[in-house]
Formats: sequence, structure tokens, C-alpha cells
Amino acid sequence: MPDPAAHDAVARDAAETEAVLTRPVVRPDATAAYGEHPDQVIDFYAPRDGQERVPLVVVLHGGAWRAPYDRRHLTPFADFLARRGFAVANVEYRRGAAGPAAPDAVGGTNGSGGPVAGRWPETFDDVAAALDALPALAEAALPQADVRRTVVTGHSAGGHLALWAASRHVLPEGSPWRLAEPPPLRGVVALAPIADLVRAVELAVCGGAVLQLLGGEAEFKLRRESADPAALLPTGIATTVVQGRTDLTVPYEVAEAYVDAAGRAGELVGLTLLEDVGHFPLVDPSADACAVVAEEIAQLAW
Repeated sequence: MPDPAAHDAVARDAAETEAVLTRPVVRPDATAAYGEHPDQVIDFYAPRDGQERVPLVVVLHGGAWRAPYDRRHLTPFADFLARRGFAVANVEYRRGAAGPAAPDAVGGTNGSGGPVAGRWPETFDDVAAALDALPALAEAALPQADVRRTVVTGHSAGGHLALWAASRHVLPEGSPWRLAEPPPLRGVVALAPIADLVRAVELAVCGGAVLQLLGGEAEFKLRRESADPAALLPTGIATTVVQGRTDLTVPYEVAEAYVDAAGRAGELVGLTLLEDVGHFPLVDPSADACAVVAEEIAQLAW
């Protein structure tokens, strides 16, 4: 017999997904380009309370690194953080090419003709370029932002990119994205991140998106050490992971694998596991989980 509890969980997950992906877009206060490609842009949201010199929160959206999902679905979340008194930068980046058919949801499989997850190396090129350009762009577009108090947050695939952005100083020698010193960040708050690529592959997260991101099984073995946050430890940067225990898109086992890897590397990573919370409430301003996220960011930023 069908499991009623499992059916209810799937139905709730679908409703939570639709609630976030169909919410009206909140227009930014300013937009700046960090490159020539149309996707190489950053939207800025000023703190709604009018304060000056407030922490800057950099937001990286998810969507399994696939083209149909862009920064627009996180604009209500960016506005929510701005209403909490932060300056916010919502980063766009190049994603996988879209096929003639889109998946049903962010976690949908890549069937025949469906969108591919990510672009190697362009997705990583863009995140690195955006973070490098951000201090100057924010100073010009958002004078309220104190770039010395920057926190990076990201959801799902964006959580992966947020963790990766904070680990560029431990990338292999010769990597084009490697930094000589740790990036000047107060910390990272990763939300339901695809944080351990090996565990994500084992669990077939987002319909095999991880292998698509890195170019296939053979390329995964070659590129993982330059792309997997769990292989880029310790970072020395304060890091917190917020995860729903009932997440059906990125199971909490992925976050736990990353935290365990950090511990083995001698680094303490905070893990906030929220009971009876799925994937999208973390970035849904109408959900209690989103307030928890804002508090985690505040603890690092202020």
C-alpha cells in the first residue's frame, strides 16, 4: 500500500516549491555588471531601515545550476534580508544550457532534451569574478554597505557555490580561481547546500546534477578537488549550515557529510538542523525557518 506519510511529504514539498518559484519578483534598487555576458550581473538591495554602513549579505541562488532557475526566485528573500537591515547583493551566474523541455521542479531529472546542470568552467568563473568585483561594485551602487562585514549565503546549488567561494585560497595550486589569501569574509551561511559532492552523487541529488556540473563521471574524478567544498577544508572561515531534516531535494545527509569532513580536517562547522522543515522554507519569507536563517546571518555579520 502507498505510504500516506510519504505522499503527504511529497505534496508538501511540491507546494513549498511552487510557493517560492511563483512569488512575485522584487525589483532591486540597483544592478551592476561584473562581465559582458547577460548573466554576469548583481542586483543590489538597500537596507529598508535607512541605516548607513551595514553588513553586506551576498546571495547565491540555487536551482541545480540549471538555466531555467535564475536569481529572480530569490528576490523576495533578498528583500526580506534588506528589511532586516542588511545591504544585499543577489548574484547571477551562468548555468547549464536549457533544452527544449524543462524539469518539473528544481530537483527534477534531466530527461531527454532537459536542461543541463552547470557549465564548466563558466559557472565557477562567474562566481569567482563576481566575488572579486563585488567590493568595488557595492561601494558604487550601494554606499550603505560595509564591505568589511560581508557574509555569503546561498541556497541548494547556491549553497555549494557559497562554500566554494569561501574556499578559493585552498584550491589546488595552479587553479585559475585560487586566491593567495583567504577571502575577506565574516563567514558563510549555507542553506541546504550541495556541500559534499561525493555524497550527493551517491544519493543522486537533483537527478544527477553534480555529474552534469563537472562534465560526467570521468571529469568528476579529475575536477572534484577543484569544485567540492568537502575536499577544500579547512578554510579558517566561520561557516554555518542550515538544513531542513525533511528536505526531499537535498537530503540532510549531504550536509552531515560536509560537517563530518570539516571535523576530520580539524575545522568546526555549525549545523542547524530544523525539524519538520523541507527545502524551500529556508528562503521563503513567510516561513519561520527563514527567520532562523536571518538570525544565523546576523550572528556572523554584526
